[in-house]
Parts: sequence; C-alpha cells; structure tokens
Amino acid sequence: MEKPKAETHTESPAAQTLTPSSSSTLSVAATAASSAAETALGSSMISIDDFFKLDLRVARILSAEVVPKSRKLIKVQLDTGGAQRQVLAGLLGAYEPESLVGKTVIFLANLKPAKLAGLESNGMILASSSDNGPPVLLSVEDPELAPSGSKVS
Repeated sequence: MEKPKAETHTESPAAQTLTPSSSSTLSVAATAASSAAETALGSSMISIDDFFKLDLRVARILSAEVVPKSRKLIKVQLDTGGAQRQVLAGLLGAYEPESLVGKTVIFLANLKPAKLAGLESNGMILASSSDNGPPVLLSVEDPELAPSGSKVS
C-alpha cells in the first residue's frame, strides 16, 4: 500500500506544518494555532520580508538629558559607529539620564524622523516592558564583540 504524499502548507510562516495531502485537519489546526499565537502575543504576525525591512543596530549612549516640559522623554545622543544621532526615548522614571551614559543598546535606525516635544528624534531605542512594569533597555552583553554600528539580525 502506497503512503500518501506529504505537502507543506504555508498559511503562516510560524505555522508551517507537514500534513498528509488527503487531510486538511492538521492544516486547520496549524492555522488555529497560528491565530492563537498572534492573540497571545497581542499583535498580528509579520512576514520575514517585513522583518528584513527593520534596520536594527548597536549604538553606545554618549549623553542623555531630560527633555524640558516632558514627563517621560530623555534626549539621547548615540554613537552609531562613525556618526552620531539624536533619539528621544520615553525612559524617564525608569532611568536617570546619567545612568544611561556609556550603555550599549539596540536601536531602530531606519525609523522616519519624528518631532517630539519640539525636538527631532531619529530612531528608537528598544526596551521591553510588562503590563505594569517600567521599560527595561535591551542592551548588548559584550560591546567589544558588537561595536557601535553593528547590524542586529
């Protein structure tokens, strides 16, 4: 007796499943699992092509100061590996500006410039946060192995 041939279903990159071609049950389950994963993460899934559009880079914080008339913003000057860039980060309350100086962080380099509190921000420093907790910077464990300007992939 010949075994049914297998095929790969690609409803979602996160839910690729090998299923027998004679049954769509697993494919439906994979799609449901993918939807459940999207709901659990609180956002919709993106394609790998969308991910590759993000230019995530390593940068060292050169200076940081409170943005006047702002409750959350800190103006940060980044060494991006051959250039400097100003980024406004909503970290006040979780971090004192002087404690940020010298830290090596991850930032989104290809974000369109935005005006915040009258100042231009040219990127976004990445931080994690829980529902009730303060933001926590995503930083580089060993800056010598990932110097400023290094691409994150």
